[in-house]
Amino acid sequence: MRKVLFSSAIFLSLSGTIVLADEDRPGAAPYPWDETVVRELDFDTTASRGPDATQDLIDLGQRLFEGKFTVKEGAGRPEATQAIVPTKRRRPSQTMFQRMAGLDANACSSCHNVPFSGGAGDFTANVFVSEGFESADFDTSDPQFSNERGTNSMFGAGLIELLAREMTADLRAQRSEALKKARADGAPVTQALETKGVPFGKLIAHPDGSLDVSGVEGIDHDLTLRPFSQKGVFASLRQFTVNAMNQHHGMEAEERFGTQWTGTADFDGDEVEDELSRGQISALVAWQATLPAPGRKKDLPAVWQDAAAKGEELFARTGCTECHRHSLPLDSLTFLDPGPYEGAGTLRPTDVKTPIAIDFSRFDWVKALPRDEKGRVLVPLFGDLKRHRIADAARDTLGNELLSQRFVDRDVFLTAELWGIGSTAPYGHRGDLTTLDEVIEAHGGEATEARKTYSALDEGDKQSIIAFLRSLEITQ
Repeated sequence: MRKVLFSSAIFLSLSGTIVLADEDRPGAAPYPWDETVVRELDFDTTASRGPDATQDLIDLGQRLFEGKFTVKEGAGRPEATQAIVPTKRRRPSQTMFQRMAGLDANACSSCHNVPFSGGAGDFTANVFVSEGFESADFDTSDPQFSNERGTNSMFGAGLIELLAREMTADLRAQRSEALKKARADGAPVTQALETKGVPFGKLIAHPDGSLDVSGVEGIDHDLTLRPFSQKGVFASLRQFTVNAMNQHHGMEAEERFGTQWTGTADFDGDEVEDELSRGQISALVAWQATLPAPGRKKDLPAVWQDAAAKGEELFARTGCTECHRHSLPLDSLTFLDPGPYEGAGTLRPTDVKTPIAIDFSRFDWVKALPRDEKGRVLVPLFGDLKRHRIADAARDTLGNELLSQRFVDRDVFLTAELWGIGSTAPYGHRGDLTTLDEVIEAHGGEATEARKTYSALDEGDKQSIIAFLRSLEITQ
């Protein structure tokens, strides 16, 4: 069996053009109307080229993100489930597409397309997610077995991951210092956890090296920020991508579903081996990571500009910026793939000769971002990369969330980054809230006081806040 439809003689030119050699298709030159999406890309060769490979990665990543996968290259998973951990079905599936258990899309851009490819999705693009272990073959939207979710925008995702990496490193360094001091002093040490101005509770380090993490808030106890998915369960774009390619398309990444982990090169039983290589996943990561950060609407009428300016002040005064922080400072603009906090079943830095490095400082959209007095980029995400309890008995906005996802409580969600929100209606984790006013009024839990303050505003002030939020848009 072949790794992909075409052989490794296919390569990318320095200009990013796909080059196909005559021998790539036995007996004939490739057809210009070929329907397949996948093209070969060797990870180590690409990494060794350094910055010269960046545009090639981005070009192939866009092809993989927007292309509609075919069965010839591995679409479908008749003997495998959508579970994060490779899991066999109890019985092979004869169904190619199935809205609940998947496959549920032909291409990544089938769902991520509002307002452009890589963006969010309408309610029609909702998916159903499950832990996939206790109910590996679920084919129901019953909330006991799955949670309905809307499509998140990927614009600015590379900056989000870079922030999360730095914040994780900060928090872990604070933990190490507390343990070191506890051993030196022979007494417990209470350490407040805070990074980039965002508090994450506290921990207690004991002289014997043990930790009391009961006071840690908004993050897993291993102190790893996981900024992707609405529950905050994926630490990297690479983890997110490997999982999504299997769940939504039945395209299995070699690094998780290949022989090293499962004992076979065709875990899903569709007669296509090693469907996505390490290099191809890196191309997908590169394209998503370099999607520009959302910005502000330009050329607004004066009445909108005035309302938005007032609304931004009111947004802060209501307490919304306690979670939806205007910006977080970023020290490094070098994006390494794989990253330092990859999980099991995902390529790790120790698995490669050298990681692929993308220098974000080369992009014009990064150059346009504001800097602080230390020269750090201020990422205007309107978020904090922290989980919060945002529902309560009085205002349970979660509806069908009966199933926790990756052990995150059902009423706890990652703070949604609001940059670009003016381009991504409808709202809420299920995309069933049609206006910004609705989604603000749906807040409960830790956001109760801010919501009450908003509710008490007169209609003009509310509309000013809406004008401000509607001015935050995704641009190409």
